[in-house]
Amino acid sequence: MASRTKDHAAAGPTPAATLSKAAVRAAAALRISQATLADVLGLSTSSVSRLVAGTYQLEQSRGKEWELALLLVRLFRSLDAIVGPGEKAQAWLTGENTALNARPIDLIRSAQGLVNVVEYLDLYRGRI
Repeated sequence: MASRTKDHAAAGPTPAATLSKAAVRAAAALRISQATLADVLGLSTSSVSRLVAGTYQLEQSRGKEWELALLLVRLFRSLDAIVGPGEKAQAWLTGENTALNARPIDLIRSAQGLVNVVEYLDLYRGRI
């Protein structure tokens, strides 16, 4: 029994734990509020509060939140590659974007807006 427990611990974090932590860290790095993160992930603000506290995990079986979290992490990684971390990424997210006809932070509050922003970043990334 002890080796089975040891093997489970050696397996590392679950995909749910990994994505949950990555989504929270991406939101924090981009200075996305918990209320906005709730909109982005399609969760209640109380669920996001528990997510940030580590007492709630995103689950692949709840497809929408899982897919939206993957897109948020993808958005963060793309922005980090294009403009770098910190202030520049946050400024891009909150600034008016003429190509998108809106501020990206406002667009990502809906699933379609998040998809559009990620696709825009993917296209831009392909040029650099």
